[in-house]
Amino acid sequence: MNREMLMLVEAISREKNVERDVVFGAVEAALAQATKKLYKGDVDIRVAVDRDSGHYETFRRWLVVPDEAGLQNPDAEEMLMDARERIADVEEGEYIEEQVESVPIGRIGAMAAKQVILQKIRDAEREMLLNEFMSRGDKILVGTVKRMDKGDIIVESGRVEGRLRRGDMIPKENLRTGDRVRAMIMEVDLTLRGAPIILSRSAPEFMVELFRQEVPEIEQGLLEIKNCARDPGSRAKIAVLSHDKRVDPIGTCVGVRGTRVNAVTNELAGERVDIVLWSEDPAQFVIGALAPANVSSIVVDEERHAMDVVVDEENLAIAIGRGGQNVRLASELTGWKINIMDAAESAQKHAEESDAIRTLFMEKLDVDQEIADILYAEGFTSLEEVAYVPIQEMLEIESFDEDTVTELRARAKDALLTLEIAREESVEEVSQDLRDLEGLTPELIASLAVKGVHTRDDLADLAVDELTEITGQSEDEAKALIMKAREHWFAGQE
Repeated sequence: MNREMLMLVEAISREKNVERDVVFGAVEAALAQATKKLYKGDVDIRVAVDRDSGHYETFRRWLVVPDEAGLQNPDAEEMLMDARERIADVEEGEYIEEQVESVPIGRIGAMAAKQVILQKIRDAEREMLLNEFMSRGDKILVGTVKRMDKGDIIVESGRVEGRLRRGDMIPKENLRTGDRVRAMIMEVDLTLRGAPIILSRSAPEFMVELFRQEVPEIEQGLLEIKNCARDPGSRAKIAVLSHDKRVDPIGTCVGVRGTRVNAVTNELAGERVDIVLWSEDPAQFVIGALAPANVSSIVVDEERHAMDVVVDEENLAIAIGRGGQNVRLASELTGWKINIMDAAESAQKHAEESDAIRTLFMEKLDVDQEIADILYAEGFTSLEEVAYVPIQEMLEIESFDEDTVTELRARAKDALLTLEIAREESVEEVSQDLRDLEGLTPELIASLAVKGVHTRDDLADLAVDELTEITGQSEDEAKALIMKAREHWFAGQE
């Protein structure tokens, strides 16, 4: 029988074009599975087949676990102290084995053994094909639509299959069986049944890769695509940078009579592409990203990572775009929060901010409006600046003498100390359920506490815009935090 098994292994190995060890592994798994049925409980069985003679031995084994962990599965685990009574030098994570009687091959359920072996062979073939495909280094899979599977599309390329999920398709794109399709390889998941390659046509990386194929200068290193933002099937923006002054990055990506950019657009169901010149200067980058709108002025807020962009009335609609598309894509491309406003809104906001700063100085420093105006005019916007800016800089202000500067700095430090004490007292009132909420940092808790948000329910009741104003987070971050805070409201509901 052992000889027959060796011949069978050889035959399967040649027929399926897989390694002998893989087939032997399948045989060992089948024998181990059959042996397990002879024992009660979830035992761990290992079978070792001699590759030359075909003889095999069977072992029951126990995993050595730490004493403090306890036994989760007594049938297949052994605590360290007990294991060392049997083998003195055994360590955690090792196995203790005990030879048991081997099951004769003739008694194995033939069909069960056959199924296990064939499944192992199929898995090995599948993995080998995938490894061969992935070794080519392709980032884009080119194939044909084979079938629909629960709304997803199965794409066949040779003997390899990929899955294009509904959410990764371009909206309104109608793909049918037999259609040729290109898609970005996002990941390979061997645990998935059927098509293990996950594809996407809506990912920004797909557009970047399409441009890489259309524009040889990118492959040569003369150009670089720094970032990409997409509204799949509608509009996209890419930021490009030239590493050679002789090469025009925008013109090169557009191509003669738009051939290169049109090739990408046609592949993506008519998606329009704005090509933006990347800049190290964030303000310049944002101005370019908002094209075709013309920007009148821009104010950068480093602390909140936001920009106030002022445009005239003629450019207001263009800057925002249909449904806010233009400003949204520009924000995604640059990584900055962009606030679009006209001149009147900008002036009003500036006036409100200046009034708020002057009021702060008058209240906290106990000074009159004249002193507050001077501080604001000299560029002071916070108590911290008044308290800790080098004294020499403040002495350069013509209206201030040394005594005035010293007094202002002392008052600012006292005001900051008072605020810090109040903040700590407010934080102490914060409930434990809010402190334990995932995603909340001590800084965020302090900001919330100052605004009277002391419980999880208080946070859950906030609107997204209220939370962004308090914490300076993005809308997506604020939305995620609020939904996290509301989870307990729906716990136990179907």
